[in-house]
Formats: sequence, structure tokens, C-alpha cells
Amino acid sequence: MTPHVKILILNWNGKELLKPCLESVLKIDYANYSVLVIDNGSRDNSLEMVKENYTQVECLALDNNYGFSGGYNRSFEHLKNDPPEFILLLNNDTEVDPDILTSFIQAKDQYGSKHLFGGKIYYQDNPGRIWYAGGRVNLKCAKISHRGIRKQDSAVFSKPMQTDYITGCCLFTTMGVINQLNGFDEQFNMYWEDVDFCLRAKNMGIHCYYWPDAKIWHKVSASMGGAFSIKKIRKKLIGIDRLLKKYSQQNK
Repeated sequence: MTPHVKILILNWNGKELLKPCLESVLKIDYANYSVLVIDNGSRDNSLEMVKENYTQVECLALDNNYGFSGGYNRSFEHLKNDPPEFILLLNNDTEVDPDILTSFIQAKDQYGSKHLFGGKIYYQDNPGRIWYAGGRVNLKCAKISHRGIRKQDSAVFSKPMQTDYITGCCLFTTMGVINQLNGFDEQFNMYWEDVDFCLRAKNMGIHCYYWPDAKIWHKVSASMGGAFSIKKIRKKLIGIDRLLKKYSQQNK
């Protein structure tokens, strides 16, 4: 039997981004999946747009903006009574390849289901250029980076591999793994919550795997005013400071 995958899309005032994302998601060629939009208290009629145009998509309306970690954690709680076998976390500013779920199922078949998986992510405005092809973490040097970022796609980035972390932009795993890790740490409101999640997973013997056949296109930092916005840079600095403090304390 084809395992059920629940695609979770977190949204905050992203109505115009959400439309092309849902259009691509609903064209996925996979027999057993459903879609849940988690709305972080949007005021731009995002949910009204979804309910009017995409009746097959479920909606979870939150009363406030709980950020990345808080929004997803509330969706995990919402799913506890009827948990799916697998979930795919997906940014609302992405578009996916129709074979993305089939590809991730192949990845779990190769490496085992109790792990974290991420795909090859391209810049949406430059479809052949890599945004993410694996993640590197070096806490001693306070360096976290994407493998392949801003490089043209090539055979170098087309081989599956174990990697340091999976970006929360597109993360595939089981609900069992999510529950084992107790979801995301909500002290990370935006940026590095995915790195923290993967570091905690590694400590529990749960590995991260990059699977290049699962492809998506990302409108980078659309909700933050662009890839090099002051707001984004400030939030990233706050997040990495929290990450370094958390793991320096644990390693003492």
C-alpha cells in the first residue's frame, strides 16, 4: 500500500505566494497524499483564498503568528488524533516537482524511514542555480551554510549523501520522528530551528540525507524582503547566537 504523506505548508500573510505553491503541490503525481495549510494569524485573507479556490486543501487557522517553530508545533498537536505516516514540511514560497513525493519515498526505502530527508532546491528566479544541495554545520567556527549555494547545477550535486542538516524549507520525515524530537524548539522563532532540530536528531541516532531527485524551486526569503534584507540578517544573527549558546552549554 502506498503510504500516506501529509504536506504541511506554513503561511503568514503570504496569499500571493501560496497560490503558485498550492498549484504545484496539487499537481504532484502520487496516489496518497493530503495538504494542510497552517495559517499564522494572517490578515491578508490567505485562508479565504484557500477555502474558495482549493476546497481539497485542509486549513488550520491559528489565532496569532507563532513563527516557524510555534506554527508547526501546533500543527503537530493538531494531527495527534489522526497522525499521518509521513509528513513533508514545505515553505509557502516554493514550487515542487510533480515527482517529489515518489522521490522521497525512494529515499526512505534506501536509507530507512526513521531519518530526515531533504531535496535539491533551486532559486525560483534562476531555475538552474542551486540554493540548497545539503547543509554544513561547524559550530566551533559559528558557520552554517548550504552546500552548492549560488552554483549552477551539475553532476556534483546529483548524488545522494548524508549531510549535516536539512533545511526547513523542504523536510520529509515521519510523524514518529517528529514526536520523538518533540517538534521544534520554540526559542528559535525564525532561522536555525531546522539546524537545532537536526542536531538534536543526530544525538538520537537520526540522520539527515540529501536526496537530489526530490526537486523544488524557492523564492528565497520572500516573506523577509529578500535574501539580503536587514530584517533577515538581524534575525539570523539572533538565531545563531541562541544556537551557539545552547550547544556550548551542552558541550561543557
